[in-house]
Amino acid sequence: MSTKKKSKEQKNYPSSGDTALSNRAFTIPNLICLVRILLITPFVEFFLDKEYMWAALVIILSGLSDCFDGLIARKFNQESELGKILDPLADKLTLLAVGVCLCLIEPFFLPVVFILVVKDILMLIGSTKVVKMGILVPKSRWYGKVGTVMFYITVTFIVFVEMMQTMEDPIVYIDHETGKWISMIMLCLTAVMMIFAFIMYTITFRDIMKKAEAKEENSASITN
Repeated sequence: MSTKKKSKEQKNYPSSGDTALSNRAFTIPNLICLVRILLITPFVEFFLDKEYMWAALVIILSGLSDCFDGLIARKFNQESELGKILDPLADKLTLLAVGVCLCLIEPFFLPVVFILVVKDILMLIGSTKVVKMGILVPKSRWYGKVGTVMFYITVTFIVFVEMMQTMEDPIVYIDHETGKWISMIMLCLTAVMMIFAFIMYTITFRDIMKKAEAKEENSASITN
């Protein structure tokens, strides 16, 4: 293997010891991820108590913080191994909590929510396996972020539709049946985008593992 090719592989899939900040835990992005996880509890409480306005504000805050933690990590060089685990973990826990809440008010959403939750669980397993191999989890790609943004927009819309049903004179009104079908279409589009992201990440993880195995074989050959 040439030096140029080896350098390229290390750039794309660095090992866990290649990053100076890899072992830092107390960074601003990591704290934001923890806040996102903590926001799950008030969202569930507000949603179940039918305090939909507050539930919407919490999920919007969670979505905005999701956008900013990665930006801060890159801009201020605060990326870390822990952060690359906490960020998707916060996404998946939020999705799970929101999915359960949606299915409680409308079982109609169950199949789509099930697909989204299974996809995220499989991705979490894949990321964990990559970390155990001593390789940093690849940065989030555009398709992963687009899927996450679509999810937050869809959930916010669903919460607002529910909120409209409890208001006496809303400025904008969408009846429950229409809102349900619009929500299902939005959820399906979100599911399609997330499944696409899952396929792309699966290809990336497979590539990482193949290169890691090839590297181990080369090291073994040199040793022998």
